[in-house]
Amino acid sequence: MNTLAQLQSGELSGATRLSLSENLTSLPLEVLALADSLEILDLSNNQLTSLPEELKQLTKLKIIFASNNKFTDLPEVLGQCPNLEMIGFKSNKINHVPEHSLPPRLRWLILTDNCIETLPNSLGERPRMQKLALAGNRLTALPSTMDQLSNLELLRISANNLTAFPQQLLSLPKLAWLAFSGNPFTQNDINNVSVPVIKPSDYTLHEELGKGASGVISRATWNNLQTNFTNDIAVKVFKGEITSDGYPNDELQACLKVGNHPNLIQSLAQVNQDDCLALIMNLIPKHYKNLGLPPCFESCTRDKFSDGFTLPIDKIVKIVNQMTEVFEHMHLNKVCHGDLYAHNTLFDSQANIIFGDFGAATMYHMLTDFQQQKIKEIEQRALNYFIDDLLQICEPQDQKSDDYARLQKRVNGFEEQLSAV
Repeated sequence: MNTLAQLQSGELSGATRLSLSENLTSLPLEVLALADSLEILDLSNNQLTSLPEELKQLTKLKIIFASNNKFTDLPEVLGQCPNLEMIGFKSNKINHVPEHSLPPRLRWLILTDNCIETLPNSLGERPRMQKLALAGNRLTALPSTMDQLSNLELLRISANNLTAFPQQLLSLPKLAWLAFSGNPFTQNDINNVSVPVIKPSDYTLHEELGKGASGVISRATWNNLQTNFTNDIAVKVFKGEITSDGYPNDELQACLKVGNHPNLIQSLAQVNQDDCLALIMNLIPKHYKNLGLPPCFESCTRDKFSDGFTLPIDKIVKIVNQMTEVFEHMHLNKVCHGDLYAHNTLFDSQANIIFGDFGAATMYHMLTDFQQQKIKEIEQRALNYFIDDLLQICEPQDQKSDDYARLQKRVNGFEEQLSAV
């Protein structure tokens, strides 16, 4: 984090990244002194309502964040920034996205948790778009031009007012990670009771194990040992807020609907009260670790891996076989995970996997048979990318093996199979 004093004194001359959070009500024009170097501008957590026309002078600007401000319009000047690729205006009060506010090189747009009812047709005229987050708005339809987004890979449209599934999405050739729960057309009036409903007083939370957009996971123990339950458990307490993926209760219901599988985290019980929403699960053994790392700015939608990390082909094959079984199990239960990634996969030294994080999951049993098949094909593309990512970290001596060739053929032939259907 930088300070306004540093900027005004010239101390930040030549900086490529600038972060300012000082309850700003206007953008300090001293930022223009960085026009020859600034690539990332973070103005999140201020009181901004607009950006000046002079912003277009930042010709090297690639990324701008302005979440948690007070914008009601997406600033039109953004569309005049020649190299701007990523825009993040989460949790403002935006109700208007002007036709010309989207820069021509845009590939990553985050407008989660705003008040947007309609989007301009120009959204579909951004051919580099790869990642689009629109959850938590008031959209009743998507622009018909979105069928032109031939490079769109990840889309979040959960928690909106869509009354029908946007048909134009089904023909997108690269769409792989899709979340659309929490819309009127997906509503399910029956809460899933496949596991017991309990009270928070039935368990005691201990140390925090992790946190994500939708909640906090902690180790816990039963206060009164439940029949057939192990005493070492994990509890995810949901925050109750709209996340980049949608509503927490939709995550809970999808997680319960998918049921149990040897390679999924087993759900044991739920808390479903007005003041507490939680999922009680088996505690994952400590020897499991994350298979991958989340995408970065450069990779956009594709996972990263630790430097130097490789796997032998036999372990890759074992992981792929398990994930394929998980994929079939989820879709047999009409649940689209929406986030099928290596970074949501845990593995051990024997290449046994545990797959989790249902934050972007959507139940889709209410769709037509044709739509259901297309949803499965979209997520099958995510599985294909998952395999492709693992092949990139295959140990060099195994890259001429028959197993490697078979998986490579599966990756290369995937789109041909779809086009032939």
